[in-house]
Amino acid sequence: MIPVRLFSASSQTLLEGLAQWTPSAQASLRPCRLLPQQASPRMLSVGCVDHAKRQETPGKKPLSEKKLKRYFVDHRRVLVRGGNGGSGVSCFHSEPRKEFGGPDGGDGGNGGHVILRADQQVKSLSSVLSQYQGFSGEDGGRKNCFGRSGAMLFVRVPVGTLVKEGSEVVADLSQQGQEYIAALGGAGGKGNRFFLANDNRAPVTCTPGEPGQERILHLELKTVAHAGMVGFPNAGKSSLLRAISNAKPAVASYPFTTLKPHVGIVHYEGHQQVAVADIPGIIRGAHQDKGLGLSFLQVEDLKYELEKYEEGLSERPHVVVANKIDLPQARAHLPQLQDHLGQVIALSAVTGENLEQLLLHLQVLHRAYVEAELKRGSQPLRW
Repeated sequence: MIPVRLFSASSQTLLEGLAQWTPSAQASLRPCRLLPQQASPRMLSVGCVDHAKRQETPGKKPLSEKKLKRYFVDHRRVLVRGGNGGSGVSCFHSEPRKEFGGPDGGDGGNGGHVILRADQQVKSLSSVLSQYQGFSGEDGGRKNCFGRSGAMLFVRVPVGTLVKEGSEVVADLSQQGQEYIAALGGAGGKGNRFFLANDNRAPVTCTPGEPGQERILHLELKTVAHAGMVGFPNAGKSSLLRAISNAKPAVASYPFTTLKPHVGIVHYEGHQQVAVADIPGIIRGAHQDKGLGLSFLQVEDLKYELEKYEEGLSERPHVVVANKIDLPQARAHLPQLQDHLGQVIALSAVTGENLEQLLLHLQVLHRAYVEAELKRGSQPLRW
């Protein structure tokens, strides 16, 4: 959030002072940028719109998708390996005047597991690495000393993460602190003390530790935000997310600028936070993994694609937002759209018109969601 600051008489004084500088001194001046500051929700429709305008100036190169640090990752392929078990040893007890006192080789320690743990503080899979190796157990020692087992390796993932192996769902981490053992550590090897028997009083056999389990898992985040913006490409979803939050998704005049979901946080009074996701543009045939199509808004097509993806998804609480109302042709078509759909929030992410109406409606929907979750005995999603 960047608040707007206006200058009147002080600006004139500053310009008069700069005019007295030498040309070389004026050339050494460099533009500075104000750091974002936290503001109240009432300032969102003013400050954030001004910030979005400065980001979209023609002379400034738009941010590329690779340079954006706050992109939201909802899929991750992970290779996990459990820790290897420590090897057992073969040795014999010896002391003065008793050279062969019997076998005393200890067992190796077990390898550590790789464990996925659901953590409410983690919001995205972007921090999850592509592979994890568990800690190995220590080898056994003399005097029947067992090796230390490898420590458990915990990988924090967001609450609502689905764990898949191939096409099978093996875990659903939907509760805070819920854990799943992704890869088992290998068992430790046996020392020669383990093989002591009545018919074998001096065994020399020992076994190495077993390797840890190796698996390829696919992590999928099923709950990304409280609300999602669904629309066709180039409908202004990223611009709207910039206007109501501090998120900075790439904005350009061509379709499919957003390649990955972005999440912005809308702050309300009373420390209430609502997470809004900017979802990549949906087109006709999106449920069949098609990536190109129409670029104009057709609400029936959007409902069709949502219903094909998941039955009942189009019937969830929602509101239709008509963006780019600052354009003359859009304002002319607004009455026809309202007659067909009923309630429509007409706004402009660029000028800030009617943004506060959307924020208030979003707050009402969020409160209804929280009350419904508490009545069911479930914990509502918190950011």
